[in-house]
Amino acid sequence: MPAPWTSPETVERTRALLVAAGHAPLVMKHELDGFIMNRLQGALLEEAFRLVADGYASVEDVDIGIRDGLALRWSFMGPFETIDLNAPGGVRDYVERYQTIYANIFPQTLRRVDWAGEVIETVEADRRKRLPREELGERQVWRDRRLMALAAHKRKSDQEFGR
Repeated sequence: MPAPWTSPETVERTRALLVAAGHAPLVMKHELDGFIMNRLQGALLEEAFRLVADGYASVEDVDIGIRDGLALRWSFMGPFETIDLNAPGGVRDYVERYQTIYANIFPQTLRRVDWAGEVIETVEADRRKRLPREELGERQVWRDRRLMALAAHKRKSDQEFGR
């Protein structure tokens, strides 16, 4: 995110340098609390905690829905490209078909669940059943290796199938 006095050329040179180093930089237009990724992750976590707290889904079912559903496609395309490809006529067709559904859901998302409130007992108990605290470090190493393997796979797939 550039400062107000940063020239567009400096922003582009920095972005190009990061791309050349194998990164995928996000260039923000203005400063915003949480920037891009923390805000998107926060929106997803808000709904995940709400679903568990309100008894609609288990911790594992929420994880499965993301891990084996959205994350599969989101690992190689973003949310706008996803909806562009999910309706025969593209993004406008998607919006015309599904906007009302999401408009009806939105008011339900305006209530925050206190993550540190009662729901943390459910979330932590479920996670500790699946992964004892003393095994967190080992699982973090597993995660990092999987992320490196996925990044390598994505680079290979981009070369083979295009990006």
